[in-house]
Amino acid sequence: MSTDVTVFGFGPVGRETTRRLLAQGVSVRVAQRHAPPDLPQGANFIACDVLDAEAVRRTTEGARQIVIAVGFPYASDVWRVAWPRAMTNFVSACEATRARMVFVDNLYMYGPQNAPLREDMPLVPFGVKPAVRVEASRIWMAAAEAGRIRATALRASDFYGPGVTLSHLGANAFGAIAKSKRALLLSPPDAQHDFAYVPDVARGVVTLLDAPDDAFGHAWHLPCAPTRTPREILTLGAQALDRAPRIFGLPLAALPVLGLGSPLLREMTEMRFLWDRPYRVDAQKFSSRFWSDPTPLEVGATATVRSFVDGV
Repeated sequence: MSTDVTVFGFGPVGRETTRRLLAQGVSVRVAQRHAPPDLPQGANFIACDVLDAEAVRRTTEGARQIVIAVGFPYASDVWRVAWPRAMTNFVSACEATRARMVFVDNLYMYGPQNAPLREDMPLVPFGVKPAVRVEASRIWMAAAEAGRIRATALRASDFYGPGVTLSHLGANAFGAIAKSKRALLLSPPDAQHDFAYVPDVARGVVTLLDAPDDAFGHAWHLPCAPTRTPREILTLGAQALDRAPRIFGLPLAALPVLGLGSPLLREMTEMRFLWDRPYRVDAQKFSSRFWSDPTPLEVGATATVRSFVDGV
């Protein structure tokens, strides 16, 4: 079956990308292991395990382009195996079918930096999960440089937005405020930190899907709204509900000790460099080529907290 775009993964980014593409009249196929209960009308579904090379190749057949919006459990042992294997499978499938690939990536591969993150910074295998993202990046970049595939990556900072539950500003933060509870942050509430609004991420993905081939072969950083702190962003959401937020953040110094009894906190210990300094994204390359008007935090925070109130 032919299709314009196959979207691998139907988490917040895959879901929003699918909706945006359908609204533009694009033929979309969603691929993951199990059919999502909220698959939009007009989208097709195909079952696929991205760790199965033959399944990925079959799923990619007939697609002009693919979007990689998959995620794996936040565990180093899983990432070590899953990300290199999955990326190798995607590259092989695109080489066989000639489909173009847009990879929704994060920014871990730059490691600790004191300056705003730029696409030309070296890749730094600092810790297990950053090293894995470096390896995955090198797999697709080497294939693109050799002319084997047409691929690009949209690298975005931490997500927030409607439907985003597993994030620093997710169910334990905006979700708690929506229920008049104390927000719990696994990070310093007053750290300057850029956040990517999921509808903006989807917009960025579609922008690259619409771009000519010269936009491929290298990575792009998604523009973020002007840098604020988690406390400031959560306060914007609370104000939209006429509430005063109560916010508690775990001290970074406590993560190694708390991680002894919590697998999640243990996994986050190596990622403290994301929060022990201002974390800013330089998206000038993308902004000068495409667009530079990310959703204001006042708008995004309001929509996010209201989505938790409505149970979206």
